[in-house]
Parts: sequence; structure tokens; C-alpha cells
Amino acid sequence: MSIYDLSVTNTKGEEVSLKNYEGKVMVIVNTATGCGFTPQYKDLEEMYEAYHDKGLEIIDVPCNQFAGQTPGTDEEIHEFCTLNYNTQFPQMKKADVNGENQIPLFAYLKEQKRFEGFGKGVKALAMSTMLSKIDKDYKNNPDIKWNFTKFVVDREGNVVARFEPTADMKEVKKCVESLL
Repeated sequence: MSIYDLSVTNTKGEEVSLKNYEGKVMVIVNTATGCGFTPQYKDLEEMYEAYHDKGLEIIDVPCNQFAGQTPGTDEEIHEFCTLNYNTQFPQMKKADVNGENQIPLFAYLKEQKRFEGFGKGVKALAMSTMLSKIDKDYKNNPDIKWNFTKFVVDREGNVVARFEPTADMKEVKKCVESLL
């Protein structure tokens, strides 16, 4: 199976084949509108504006599985993002990224790139502390841990990187630049 065999549902309820993005660099991210990491929308939009013409696509999948931080409808989420961050990249229908109702795209991404830790720093320590209270074994499963987990896919469809929400967006940008 290839990433191009998968699809996502857009906010109109239409299936969007990832084959449409073949030959592009993709950043696939689960997002939230009421999260401490929500300001990453600004960095994602800046990256999109800078590199879309060079072949970057950002696929935004809102998710309400983490502390209920994306409670709105697809329309409300889209309005929030365009008003607050002027997002122009495609936003998909709100979906689950873990568990029995997870969309196949995230099952595939987690199979390709497992969780490798939150890195160092205050945010990383805070995430580790919080998650250890929720799931003592969180380090040993590939599940998405929180909002704004980003997967980078190269032009050939290989999932080359997974960035946890605590990762510096400059590192995400460097990774993307190296693939363009």
C-alpha cells in the first residue's frame, strides 16, 4: 500500500484522493482550534504561502480527541482558521486520528513513523508529565499524542518525518525545504 491509495474527506463530504498530491511534498497535521499549540497555524500558513508554488501541500485534519479542543462544526473551524490565521491550505472534515474510528490515513502514517518522544524543553516535559497520567505506556505505542502532530511526506510518497507538537516549527520548515 502507498499513501496515494488513501483518501481524506473534505468539509463538503467529498472524498479527496491523496493521488491528487502525487509529486508534491505534503505536511499532514491533526489540528485544534482551542489548543496551546493552535498558534502553529500561523507557521503552517507562512510555510504554505512560501512553498506552495514549489510543490508544498498542507493537509489539515481537525480532531477533537484531545481534551475536546476542537468542539466546533467544520464550518466554525474553517471560519476560526481563516479569520485568525488567514489559512489558505485545504482543511478536511473533522476526524479521529486514534482508536477504532480513526481514519485510515492516520493509521497508515502511524505505521510508517512511530512516536519517538517529545524532545527536550519545558513543553516536552509538560507533555510527558501530562501523558504519563493518561497512559502510562504512551511512549511505546504509535498513537498520536496530541494536537498538531505533523507528518512530512516526500515527493515519492514516503513518510520521512514525524514531528510532535512540541517540535520547533523551524525544524519542520527545514525538513520541508530539504525536500522541495
